[in-house]
Amino acid sequence: MTAGRYDHYDEDDIRVRPSRRGSRPRSKERPRHEDAVDGRVLAVDRGRYQVLVDDVMVTAVKSRNLGRKSIVVGDSVGLVGDASGAKDTMARIVRQNPRTSVLRRTADDTDPVERVIVANADQLVIVTALANPEPRPRMIDRCLVAAYDAGLTPILLLTKSDLVSADELLGLYGDLDVEVLVTRIHDGSAEGIDAVRDVLSGKVSVFVGHSGVGKSTLVNALVPDASRATGSVNVVTGRGRHTSTSAVALPLPDDTGWVIDTPGVRSFGLAHVDLDRIIDHFPELQEGTAECPRACSHDEEDCALDEFVAANAQTQPHLGQRLESLRRLLRSRSAEEDGFR
Repeated sequence: MTAGRYDHYDEDDIRVRPSRRGSRPRSKERPRHEDAVDGRVLAVDRGRYQVLVDDVMVTAVKSRNLGRKSIVVGDSVGLVGDASGAKDTMARIVRQNPRTSVLRRTADDTDPVERVIVANADQLVIVTALANPEPRPRMIDRCLVAAYDAGLTPILLLTKSDLVSADELLGLYGDLDVEVLVTRIHDGSAEGIDAVRDVLSGKVSVFVGHSGVGKSTLVNALVPDASRATGSVNVVTGRGRHTSTSAVALPLPDDTGWVIDTPGVRSFGLAHVDLDRIIDHFPELQEGTAECPRACSHDEEDCALDEFVAANAQTQPHLGQRLESLRRLLRSRSAEEDGFR
């Protein structure tokens, strides 16, 4: 091919439009925006971002220089333009500051597209109803894996203890190094909320759970001014409408921390988690892998985990269920079965 008029350009430095006669190459050098002010994204709605700058709420849009970079609730960003927060004013997000943590999920275990839920959280609060709808241990396990993989501290929060005892789930997860909280909010009374406040104090905590488990009811009890919409659950199917339509960060009273309420999810795919790391997120089973053959998948005949579980059946009866959950998750990553229930 004959050398053209653009062969001396490096695509890392400039962008060229050879189809436009006489057009000049555009530099990819981006402005530094040293005058940008930092803020925290509290809500996202149809391309508009609510950003807290000091004590002022600013409406902003994403600058084109960020391209397809995802800006989510919890992100620390740099703003230019009108950051006064006055009515009918708008600022621009021109910078995404480094994240300390990222909580992700995929639609299913074979979907290559990651969905960032929140950024810069400290804790993942897995909200599960004890009844109406029924608990979904597989979903809990997936959220635990996602929390560990993101470097977040997982907390299991059980709601509706006025309907069913928490003993069964406590037996399954009580021996893990995971804090378990039990609440009851009914007819204006709230039990267990003070313990929840203590755990959330000084932290950024994201609430995750499927529809109808009571996340928004909890948030309203913790943040009286939140006014998060709540909805009923069909007693027969256990399905409820998505009462929270978007994630939002809310300050706990007296500046004691932040709660990020998220929409209910029906599935929590883990395609973004390396298959070899999944066993690392079942710490109660790790000891049993010491005798596994090299490159053991932990779902084969020679896996040492079977003997480990059998040897500890008397003192840790829940290990059998945990091993079943691990293997179900590993199989779903191979698309052999649905591991979400």
